[in-house]
Formats: sequence, structure tokens, C-alpha cells
Amino acid sequence: MEDQITSANKPIALVTGANQGVGNEIAKALAANGYVVYVGSRKLENGEKAAAAIGQNAKAIQLDVTQQQSINAVIARIENEHGRLDLLVNNAGISHGGTSPKSPEELMSTGRAVNVSLDEVRAVWETNVFGVIAVTQVALPLLRKSSAARIVNVSSGLGSLTWISDPACWAREHFGIVYAASKTALNAVTLAFALELERENIKVNATSPGYTATALNNFQGTDSLEVGSREPVRVALETDGPTGGFTGPEGPLPW
Repeated sequence: MEDQITSANKPIALVTGANQGVGNEIAKALAANGYVVYVGSRKLENGEKAAAAIGQNAKAIQLDVTQQQSINAVIARIENEHGRLDLLVNNAGISHGGTSPKSPEELMSTGRAVNVSLDEVRAVWETNVFGVIAVTQVALPLLRKSSAARIVNVSSGLGSLTWISDPACWAREHFGIVYAASKTALNAVTLAFALELERENIKVNATSPGYTATALNNFQGTDSLEVGSREPVRVALETDGPTGGFTGPEGPLPW
């Protein structure tokens, strides 16, 4: 009984794709700040390992953001156990449709507009764009029961059309239809939810970890996980911040 009382006062968070990378760092930070964190993972055993390493505030949960049934089951469990959700971090993301890691160079050779496979585009957008819409929609009734509801979408500076279209931008050659454009679409989704939910005082923001070494880029990123997760963690923990923002390690990013 005492355990139920203490967890009743803790904020509740769901982090998708939290078994590794930036999502795992966010889950760790939230648990350290007193949150009950649901560690979403496509493979339950990976989530269980991650949750065990985080500690007692973390709960592993099987979640495939491309499967409606999986999403519904997760939200039903959180509703059953806590009756509300205070924070949703849509972190799950993939950079290509295959199973083996690819370097940024390999990703670009298959992701260019002139030769990209539509199956590859669909596979990545299914997780990075449609998965975010699906999870957010199902989670909304529980978020509406929170006194300080927030949604944080983990995006990328590569999604910034303003930045990429600048001739001086160093990342222009990395902009492709598969991953980068999925993050542009995610930014649009973020803004659409932010505008719709503003009157309900539910904050919705996009945040970029920067070029972080994760499985997304075959660990070729230049920033450590700790550095890369700082901005997403800051935005996730900010209970009374702005809404409709897009920020990165150095501050606000252009859309």
C-alpha cells in the first residue's frame, strides 16, 4: 500500500525506443528525477535489461510504434496502473529499412531523391512519422488527465529546411528523402499537435540531440550520448516551458 501511495505522487513518463541510445539516456535522467518511466522497446527482453540497469523507477514495456495493437496495449497498461500520463517522449526512430547498421555514406547512397526505393521511405516514415502520430493520439486521453502534460518529439537538425537550404550548411549532402525528410515531416507533425493542444495547456516540442554517436549512424556521430541527450532531457524535464519549439544543443533551431 505504501508503495502505491509513493508512486501516486510521482510523475509518469513513457519513452519510446528507450532500450538504447538517446532514449535510454532520457529514461535514466527521468528516473533519477523521480519519474516512473515506462521503457518502450520493440523487443521486451532488451527493454527489461535496460529497465533493470536504470533501477526501480523504470518499467519495461513491449512497444512497436508501427503496430496499433501494441500501442493500445501500452496505453491501456499505463491507464490501469496510474490513470494518467504526464510526459510522452517520442524517441523511437530508424535511419533505414534494413536490419544491419549502415554508415552515413551508405545511407546517403540509397536515400537520394533520384534513386530512393519507396519501400525504404515507407519503412522509415512508418516509425519516424506515422508511429509518432499513432502513439500521440492514443496517449492523449491520459495526457489530458495530467496537470502538466508534455510531449517531446526527438527530431534532428537535418530536418530543418531553413538550415539545409543555406548554401553554407555543412550537412546539405546528408539531406535525403528517407531519414532527413522524415524528421522534417516530424517537425510539421510536432507543430500541428502543438497548435491544436495549446488551448488545453499540453506542451509539444521537438528537440535535436545533435550529431550523437548512436546505432542510427553506426556510432559515427561526433557527440557522446551524454552530451547528445542533454537537450532532450532538459526539454523533457521542463514542466512550465514554452510549446511549439524546435531546439538543439546550441538553442533554438530554424524549422
